[in-house]
Amino acid sequence: MNIGIAIKSIRKKLSITQYELAEKCALSQTSLSQIETGVKRPSQRTISKVCEVLDIPESIIYIVAMQEADVPPSKKGVYELVYPSIKSLALQMVSSEHMALVEA
Repeated sequence: MNIGIAIKSIRKKLSITQYELAEKCALSQTSLSQIETGVKRPSQRTISKVCEVLDIPESIIYIVAMQEADVPPSKKGVYELVYPSIKSLALQMVSSEHMALVEA
């Protein structure tokens, strides 16, 4: 599971800079960069704050963060069949309409 890549993916989908998101989450840009690159693991509090600022449910972050390595070998077939659709649906819930909320 890579929470940092998920945050970065959602942030970019919303066309928000690292600086903007970091500022709204009361983080330094360096900390957010380290989270997005996997150097630093975000706390649950940070994940909650990012989701609050982006106005998305935490489950979206976890869905987008899921990786094939997280899936037991016995479930790989189901994962490969279902996950692309689930991830696509999760990302559709993150849209440009959120921009007005984030910019407020």
